[in-house]
Amino acid sequence: MSTQITEAEALQAEQARYAAQISNDFAAMERLFGDDLVYIHSSTTVDTKASFIESMRSGAVRYRKMTQGDVKVRVYGSAAIITGSCTFEPTVRGQDLHLDLLFHAVWSKRANGVQFVSWQATRLLAK
Repeated sequence: MSTQITEAEALQAEQARYAAQISNDFAAMERLFGDDLVYIHSSTTVDTKASFIESMRSGAVRYRKMTQGDVKVRVYGSAAIITGSCTFEPTVRGQDLHLDLLFHAVWSKRANGVQFVSWQATRLLAK
């Protein structure tokens, strides 16, 4: 198995992550998320793999819709950085939100597959 990640692998993994979060597929999230995940929300909350998954498992956070906009993928050996825009519609502690975001997502190709290792999002100002 090659350790070189491809643009297609990174984009496919990112779409699989969106699908897992929308459907609360915790088994898929456990596989896709690296144990070293750092997830920085647009609210400035910082999650680990365990705390992020637990927020969804507990029902505190529910992703209703996640739509990717224009993105660019840069590949550096076993790492791929996806940057771009997206729209997320989560329910957080009972409050429905509509978030237009700029983001970067980092994926790493490892022995056990392509894993999500970092996220940071910035909320765009309302138009």
